Amino acid sequence: TREKEYMKTDIYEKQNRYILEIDLPGIKKENIKINYENGYLTITAEKTIQEARPDNYIRRERFYGEIKRSFYIGIKKETEIKAIYKEGILYISFPKEDEPKKTAKNISIT
Repeated sequence: TREKEYMKTDIYEKQNRYILEIDLPGIKKENIKINYENGYLTITAEKTIQEARPDNYIRRERFYGEIKRSFYIGIKKETEIKAIYKEGILYISFPKEDEPKKTAKNISIT
């Protein structure tokens, strides 16, 4: 799918936390949204076309538009989900153990 092609993701463990490392090159931090609801973490990103670009392209392969991808991470405290965006890569970390309650919360990116 387009989401997997444009949101390539590595997931690994580090010090009792899971880390998602998501490639989002060329996307501004303010155009990335992270939502957590009922155990699902959903990342939405939008890349817009630069106005200064010429209209007479010979070839255009780069993606522009909105992409969205979801991951089931289990029930967590939203305050324990951390996100950092640096040099075109979004890092999201969360604890390995599940919490017993359901929550819905937008996660801020630092």
